[in-house]
Amino acid sequence: MIDEELDLPEGSENDDEQEFYEHVRIEVDKGQSMLRIDKFLFDRLTNASRNKIQNAARAGSILVNGKAVKPNYKVKPLDSISIVLAHPPREVEIIPENIPVNIAYEDDDVMVINKNAGMVVHPGYGNYTGTLVNALTYHLQNNQGQTRRSAPTNPQPSNLKPYLVHRIDKNTSGLILVAKNEYAQTFLAKQFFDHSVDRQYLALVWGDFKEDEGTIVGHVGRSLKDRKVMTVFPDGDYGKHAVTHYKVVERFGYVTLVSCILETGRTHQIRAHMKHLGHPLFNDATYGGDQILKGTTFSKYKQFIQNCFKIMPRHALHAKTIGFEHPTTEKRVFFESELAEDMQAVIEKWRVYSSFKQLEEEED
Repeated sequence: MIDEELDLPEGSENDDEQEFYEHVRIEVDKGQSMLRIDKFLFDRLTNASRNKIQNAARAGSILVNGKAVKPNYKVKPLDSISIVLAHPPREVEIIPENIPVNIAYEDDDVMVINKNAGMVVHPGYGNYTGTLVNALTYHLQNNQGQTRRSAPTNPQPSNLKPYLVHRIDKNTSGLILVAKNEYAQTFLAKQFFDHSVDRQYLALVWGDFKEDEGTIVGHVGRSLKDRKVMTVFPDGDYGKHAVTHYKVVERFGYVTLVSCILETGRTHQIRAHMKHLGHPLFNDATYGGDQILKGTTFSKYKQFIQNCFKIMPRHALHAKTIGFEHPTTEKRVFFESELAEDMQAVIEKWRVYSSFKQLEEEED
């Protein structure tokens, strides 16, 4: 019996943090003869080569009765098999394009990219060129031998293309992790499935918080009224389990800078969770944050908000950090990025505005 749990891209390029893996559970029939597990799975899984299955075993992504097994393990009757496979976006023709990208780190197995807001991660409907994947394909095909090798070379040859394990939204800035070969992709996909990848985001949201920190738990799924928008379903009757931990970083009165730690990576998770909490992201047009939700009716304040929107014409979300176990060294590595300039500029404007507002209140 096969039970598949897919965490796959859905919708358009506006999907936010989205992990690419496929989790399959198989209960082996009692009449099954002993057979190598790579052969057993190859006969049962669609779109999975034997090499991909063997990579999954080497990466510790195939469990039998709760324990990791090697490719030559012999399947036995009534075994319970769990396998996590990397399942990247739908294949489209990738045209290498010489587009500048900020590569924060690169070795033979992984790249960590500091993505600019406005760049789509993967080609899709309406965005077949100009994406991060187009840029990285060009980079890999034109920069052989220039990799900064801080880890031993993986014995598997590179196909000279990026292998996605997750993505962030077009208008979200910050760090995204990319694999450079199928083994690394599989190894990293398992960590996303296990929720062991550390990810911190900074978000500027409308309103003030009574508490300094908290946790939002609520299934996230497509709105039943508008498929372009994600909605939180607290009772878990629809959507996928989602958990976001948040902590106040700085208060500005009408808006607040918060740190968000993701346990899960659902489409628009932070944006939907914050909207559900009553704190939409600043200038998030999809979730109502592009309106003046808190503050005064004075024309100077309205002009101040409009100026902020012009400086940062997108939602205020930045993927600041990412930590994971390296596919080759198996050691924990951690990367951090500076806030995008537009978001930093808006935060500084709010910092100045709130300090003046506080002085006025003290004088009154």
